[in-house]
Amino acid sequence: MHETLTLPLTNPVFIFTLVLLIILFIPILLNKLKIPHIVGLILAGSVIGPYGFNIVTRDASVVLFGTVGILYLMFLAGLEMDLQDFKKQKRKSIVFGLYTFAIPMIIGTLSSYYYLGFSLITSVLLASMYASHTLIGYPILQKLGITKNSAINITVGGTIITDVLALLVLAVIVAMVKGNIGLMFWLQLVVSLAVFMFIILYLIPIITKQFLKNESDEIARYIYVLFIVFVSAVLAMVAGVEPIIGAFLAGLSVNKFIPRNSSLMNRIEFIGNAIFIPYFLLGIGMIINFKILFLGPETLKIAAVMTFIATLGKWSAARLTQYTFKLSKNDGLMIFGLSNGQAAATLAAVVVGYNIILGTDANGEAIRLLSEEVLNGTIIMIIITCSTASFATYKAAMQLTGGKLEPIAKEPIKFSKFLIPVSNPATLPFLLEIGMSVMNKKKGDQLFAISVISDSEDNEEKLANGQKLLNEAMKIGAASNVPIEPLIRFDLNIANGIVYTMREAEITDLIIGLHNRMSFTDSFFGNLTESILSNSKQALYIYKPIIPLAVVENLVIIFPENAEFEPGFYKILRQLAVFKKNKQTNAIIYAYENTAKVLESYKLKNSNLDFSIMPFTTWGELLNDTNAIKTNDLILAVSARKNTISYSEHIELIPRVLNMYNHNSILIIYPEQTDSAIMGSHTTEILFDENFADQGRILYKFGSYMNRFLKK
Repeated sequence: MHETLTLPLTNPVFIFTLVLLIILFIPILLNKLKIPHIVGLILAGSVIGPYGFNIVTRDASVVLFGTVGILYLMFLAGLEMDLQDFKKQKRKSIVFGLYTFAIPMIIGTLSSYYYLGFSLITSVLLASMYASHTLIGYPILQKLGITKNSAINITVGGTIITDVLALLVLAVIVAMVKGNIGLMFWLQLVVSLAVFMFIILYLIPIITKQFLKNESDEIARYIYVLFIVFVSAVLAMVAGVEPIIGAFLAGLSVNKFIPRNSSLMNRIEFIGNAIFIPYFLLGIGMIINFKILFLGPETLKIAAVMTFIATLGKWSAARLTQYTFKLSKNDGLMIFGLSNGQAAATLAAVVVGYNIILGTDANGEAIRLLSEEVLNGTIIMIIITCSTASFATYKAAMQLTGGKLEPIAKEPIKFSKFLIPVSNPATLPFLLEIGMSVMNKKKGDQLFAISVISDSEDNEEKLANGQKLLNEAMKIGAASNVPIEPLIRFDLNIANGIVYTMREAEITDLIIGLHNRMSFTDSFFGNLTESILSNSKQALYIYKPIIPLAVVENLVIIFPENAEFEPGFYKILRQLAVFKKNKQTNAIIYAYENTAKVLESYKLKNSNLDFSIMPFTTWGELLNDTNAIKTNDLILAVSARKNTISYSEHIELIPRVLNMYNHNSILIIYPEQTDSAIMGSHTTEILFDENFADQGRILYKFGSYMNRFLKK
């Protein structure tokens, strides 16, 4: 039986095929035209919708997927907010956030009320749309590698402030329209919002931490996150506010538990960007009637005023921030470019306002809080502001980079190659998670997994198990969009197989698990680790997972005395900065006084080293500080190989100290070495390396070491 093809399409197979075709090819086409995808999908929806060629109607399926899409969009907006960037420039971000909220609110309300003739409540809602913004130009900065600029951090932090305030205004407006305004109305609204905020921002993070701590199945984790989005939306509706506010706050509440490069984040972004959000944008396009533009000047007038006021408000806030904090003119342009784009929150607000029906006119037509002319004007405003934002951001970025298209680097940094031996299926996901957390994909870092098969045994079964673990490693990497190169090696000795592979494949960093002690006489690290340590110079990470990285609250990093003189010192700092950025968590460094001074100096020159630095004089002092290490902290202890400049008798205490923290995950790091850094070999290179500015102090430390060495 043949299906008759009639318009509008009713067969769900035909409809879904057409939608997928649009989602697939529209971004490809728009990439060539340099037009934001969000605009193209809206226009495509308008073309195929009832006011276009009437190919697809806005039926229940479009409404359902569109509702999921708008909630997903607002959840991602909260989830992708960089709370660490906000903390870096907290005071300036708050000031800018208030500027960029208040100025558009004031001029937007006045222009809509007095010039466009809208009601006060409609004017305030329109102004709240101007106040919010989307960081449309941020991917440009990521591509150029200049996201650490202070103006960028201020803007990202301010975005959190203004978007939250704009959505709260939306919540109050909607509640006012639907309720009887009076003392009880305001009292009920305040109480319900307070309870709602308490549940979302306090209880949900606690529940999320426990769930992610005890559940390792990736599918269950994703379903849980999706459940949290919709539970938050339901709670928002119960509180009397729009569900998009619940979704946005849900994103903020679980933000720190979902690392940027984790498989969970990859799943969340992939499913949202592939299906739900495009469906929402197509659905928006279907309710747009561009024919209104040609029926009279009213829609064009509204669109022009909206675009002008939104741009003026963001430009004024950017300039005022520039003058307040004495920033450069280019910084002001950067702030304006990043904050001028109107997209996610603006779209959400206009849809909410459009769907609120106040009554009917004499002809029986719905009277909406935001009219059809405003809806169409909003789309035009989005197109223009997104284009302006992208252009301004690109221009500011070009001036910042001196006109170069490649990322700026203060020092040449070669990419790293991380190797993870696979032997234990229980610890494999944890080791891979550490590897993916410290690697910098933008710099070209690579991740390898190796299975070493001993030739002394019947290796057929061992080979099959090794291949199975390598396949699992590649599967985990693929889920996080991190390619993993599998390696198999046959060797009489496991340690030798790892060491020789590191040399042959030019591995720079090795990540292994901390072994379980089998007897009282067994060493803390075990024979395998001891053998690798003594026969390699590469950086070595030894990990003991107790709690998942998703629930880690702080990175507590401990450096030994003279750590700053190790060749791998600055590389460790860079990798820890990447770790912190990927984890979106706090980091505290405990270091001896001289090392702490070097760290403070390096921190001033490198904005990405956003660590708190705490000097200490003895290990006893650190251990007696009961506030130094808490239950959900990850302890990162930087150690040293024997006969290196930072090795001392205190290093031998590390295993004993770490055994005291049975409830904490532990990562022990051995910096990479060079032949010249090993005591007893030629030391000219390390003593006069350009990284070590204070050569006199280095010689003094080296002399002290030699004095202790000769007394042995």
